[in-house]
Amino acid sequence: MGVGGATFSIRIAAACVLLAMLAACSTLHSRTVAALNAPGLEGTRWGLVVMTMEGRELVSIRPDERFTPASNTKLFPAAAALMRLPNVWQPDPASGASAWIEPRTDGGAPDIALVGGGDAMVIDADDCERDCLSSLADAVTSNGVTRVRDVIGDDRLFPDQRWGEGWSQEDLIYRSGAPTSALVVNSNEVVLQVAPGDKAGAPVRVAWRKGDDWFRLVNEAVTVEGDKDSLRIERLPGSDTVRVYGTMGAGVRAQTIPMAVEDPALTAAWRFRRLLTQHGIVVEGDIRARHRAPTLADEPETRGEGAGAPELAGVEIGRLLPPPLLDDIRFLSKQSQNLHAEVLLRRLGLIEGGGSIQDGLAIIDAMLTEAGADRKGWNLSDGSGMSIYNRVTPRTVARFLRWTAMQAWGETFREAMPVGGVDGTLSRRFRGTPLEGRIFAKTGTLFGTNALSGFMLSGRGKMLIFSAYANDRPPTAPSAIAALDAAINAIAQAN
Repeated sequence: MGVGGATFSIRIAAACVLLAMLAACSTLHSRTVAALNAPGLEGTRWGLVVMTMEGRELVSIRPDERFTPASNTKLFPAAAALMRLPNVWQPDPASGASAWIEPRTDGGAPDIALVGGGDAMVIDADDCERDCLSSLADAVTSNGVTRVRDVIGDDRLFPDQRWGEGWSQEDLIYRSGAPTSALVVNSNEVVLQVAPGDKAGAPVRVAWRKGDDWFRLVNEAVTVEGDKDSLRIERLPGSDTVRVYGTMGAGVRAQTIPMAVEDPALTAAWRFRRLLTQHGIVVEGDIRARHRAPTLADEPETRGEGAGAPELAGVEIGRLLPPPLLDDIRFLSKQSQNLHAEVLLRRLGLIEGGGSIQDGLAIIDAMLTEAGADRKGWNLSDGSGMSIYNRVTPRTVARFLRWTAMQAWGETFREAMPVGGVDGTLSRRFRGTPLEGRIFAKTGTLFGTNALSGFMLSGRGKMLIFSAYANDRPPTAPSAIAALDAAINAIAQAN
């Protein structure tokens, strides 16, 4: 055969290979669609992109439609922190909470201020081992202070933006909606303990965990026969009262329910006053909080004079040394901790601004632009994913994840994600499947929404990137998680 004939044969062979690949892709796409369209999930809007590390897309379903990402949003502040914040592997003393003695002009006992530095991991508990609020009370004692007037919680490092735009009111009383502050103690939550009474007709046993009795408690709940839990909890905005009502079956296990505080700085001052008293320090006055109201100077478009926290008065007498920021990035990623993601967003905002939500989002926007993302592919209003205004496209997120893998911090970023069947929010998912221990991904859940984006090792050992969303799930439909996981598993094993 001549050269021309050989070339023709090669072209035919190449065309056959291409046709086979297209057929295989078509079959994989069809199987994926079938897995996602599980019975009961009719009406759910699915978006999915799966690609190789080289950027070749294997599956593409509504790749450029905009979806609510829920906690997939946390991918962005976590990546931006690794990219922009210095030395996340070492403790940062500047971010530690501190105690300041502030003399009063009336000549009486000084005030004492507990000042937040943006550390989200301060703990007030008897068994605390690191980053303990009690260590600051020890510092007050060791400095010879025996009497103070007021105890002040100061969170002016960030402007007072406790919740993001588009957060749902019903979430704000629970852990998921805990308010953001530069002064965080116990993740700005208190814990309610509930258990059935001794017999049907008896009141449900309701009490605050030791040291958490910040709110007034009204208990109207009654124990009934059986194992059905119909408890309801109410705290109206601005109220200092938590009301528990409804019924709890005698066979229901005891529960702990984390409740969000409303003013983190004031609650932190309350906790600190109690510790000071336990250390024998006389507190003559009351507790109060100092906040910094947001202004136009805290927005990137109008940034100017007046942004940032005012200088502190008085003398610093103690400061906590936080754990490395990387510990917090891993914690918020694996546990999908909303408050910690929001604090991280504001710490990003301090890079070029005064620590506002808008300043932090500007840093994320710049990162996504550097990553080559299409500007129509994202719109973010917070750092945690609680906002119903957040939107991303599957292709934008998948390409962004591919970009992170090429960065010096990319492996650290991936390792901070939950691991299927092993830890975090994926500890019970993919267990017993070929992807157990082989999928590293961020979960996301809001009402009517499930999301999962990250990396997975295929059946042939190739690293794949994926971003998947289930939006607009009907209220009568089951969770979309099982169908989503089945589709991801099938894709991994087909490659």
